[in-house]
Amino acid sequence: MAVAKNKAVPEKTEGFNLVKFFQGTKEELEKVVWPSRQQLISESVAVMSMVALSALLIYAVDNLFGWLTGQVFG
Repeated sequence: MAVAKNKAVPEKTEGFNLVKFFQGTKEELEKVVWPSRQQLISESVAVMSMVALSALLIYAVDNLFGWLTGQVFG
């Protein structure tokens, strides 16, 4: 029975290195494309508007079903 002699030897890994972690984090944050102030404000307003509209729609549907169940069972 032949045994393969060229098996890949796993690399010896070091433990957690806090300095390398923060260096890697800094490098990744430098790659981020940050939005402009105007873009941030306009997109935040759009998100808040959609959340408010969704909440209003859910409130209206809930009241409608509440009224309907009152008419049927009340």
